Amino acid sequence: MEPTTFKVEGRAGSRPGQHIVKVSGAIRYGALEPLQAAIQAAAPDSLILDLTDVPYVDSSAVGVLVQAYVSCRKAQRKLALAGVNGRVQNVLHLASVDILFTTFESVSEAEKGLQN
Repeated sequence: MEPTTFKVEGRAGSRPGQHIVKVSGAIRYGALEPLQAAIQAAAPDSLILDLTDVPYVDSSAVGVLVQAYVSCRKAQRKLALAGVNGRVQNVLHLASVDILFTTFESVSEAEKGLQN
């Protein structure tokens, strides 16, 4: 099985004030800059990180997700994770940061759940 290329794409959500950052591939040390840049560039009322195509994350990725949480909190923006698989959820749980994040099964559920 060939590893998925790491890719980050930002786009406007279907609802006003929402922005979606879709991440594909494993989030790990050495591949964090594009994700950090996309999170920092997004300045909507609500940010949804679409992790549907993320097979796993490492501890440095957990740090980036926590930074996103803190940044959104300070700016009084909403943050949600969408499509988190069991492996990623387990890493967040083991790091004791899963309680920080609002999670949804899909991006469309996150968009509905984060309505202003």
